[in-house]
Amino acid sequence: MTQEVDRRVLLEQIRSDYRQILLSYFTTDKALQEKIDKFVNGVFCANIPVPEIIEIHMELIDEFSHQLRLEGRGDETLIDYRLTLIDILAHLCETYRGAVFK
Repeated sequence: MTQEVDRRVLLEQIRSDYRQILLSYFTTDKALQEKIDKFVNGVFCANIPVPEIIEIHMELIDEFSHQLRLEGRGDETLIDYRLTLIDILAHLCETYRGAVFK
């Protein structure tokens, strides 16, 4: 039971971190790369599967889309946030590749 609770807490933290990355991805946040590196290292160390990261991304984009529609705005710009997912997965792949060759 404790393991399941720990995993749920970890996934909520990962979700929160990813949300912050999404919100600042197209800004001039100088700490963005550091946030991405920290996120990727956390995901790698926790052995979170890639499909789970994709699921988190899709859930957050759905939430953003819903909020935009409530505000009467279009959600066409959310398609650009695929770049965030691609960037995260590329960093994660590089981390896996580096781990294999060490």
